[in-house]
Amino acid sequence: MTNNKNTPRVGLGVIIVNHEGKVLVGKRKNSHAPFYSIPGGHLDPGETFEKGAIREVKEETSLDIKNPKVIAVTNNLETYRNEGLHYISIALIAKEFSGVIKIMEPDKCEEWLWVDPSNLTTPHFEASRMAIDCYLEKVFYKIF
Repeated sequence: MTNNKNTPRVGLGVIIVNHEGKVLVGKRKNSHAPFYSIPGGHLDPGETFEKGAIREVKEETSLDIKNPKVIAVTNNLETYRNEGLHYISIALIAKEFSGVIKIMEPDKCEEWLWVDPSNLTTPHFEASRMAIDCYLEKVFYKIF
């Protein structure tokens, strides 16, 4: 399969919620820098959304999440207008996790923070911001 710049790609974003109701966000260093974002990445061919979420969170944070659930889909047109890449992002939520947060990809992320989802760190990456908006408003999809 070829990756055509004119074909939308599928991204994953995982909203990890701790016992205080805060969500985990990282400060990006390479692509999409200097934005903050929930953990996530690309869906691999043949992968379920849930397995992709588990893999991406482990790769980026070292956390093991359990029972991630799809809660929203976002159409990231701001990123398309700014970068020329069109992503459809699947947002999942995970309230069960174990392990210690580590910066597993120091070339991609400089820090992980627990933040109030109603008062996100800025600047914030579009797909992450939209996913958290859907989570807070309890909607699966909305036009932004």
